[in-house]
Amino acid sequence: MTHDLLTALRPLLAAEASAEAHASGAEPGDLEQAVWVRLLERLAAGRPPRDPQVWLRRAVRLEARRARRTDRIERPYGLEPADPHASGPEQLALAAAGLRSLRSAVRRLPGRCPRLLEALLSPRDLTYREIAGELGISQGSLGPERSRCLGCLRRLLTPEVAARRARG
Repeated sequence: MTHDLLTALRPLLAAEASAEAHASGAEPGDLEQAVWVRLLERLAAGRPPRDPQVWLRRAVRLEARRARRTDRIERPYGLEPADPHASGPEQLALAAAGLRSLRSAVRRLPGRCPRLLEALLSPRDLTYREIAGELGISQGSLGPERSRCLGCLRRLLTPEVAARRARG
């Protein structure tokens, strides 16, 4: 039953998401993914929509509005202000060494984590939409992927950072 519903709704969802994506500034795939998640949550809770087509159209519009609202609110960070305490050559050398260590650890990460974190660390300050385009993945997958990659990086760096501190 659920499989038949999903199969029947797939073309309608693709069309609705494609129609709403341009106006909202979101990717059609991101809208589709968000609506599928909402529908599966409803089905898992035992609350299937009474009229699936009407529900789907409303859900796509809701997700498009959410994407527009998020796009209006999110702004790229400006350049970080210079640290007044890092003006001496020693501090600059330590900061550069820390950055080299971080980039070295990022390159040792598995899968597409190096590319994702390099994009996040980029001085161009890319938006999630730009990063998703560069990596060829949906914008909605970036958050969970970023969390996994940062967890891997944390585990990779913990022995290096912990070894430098005195214990006890």
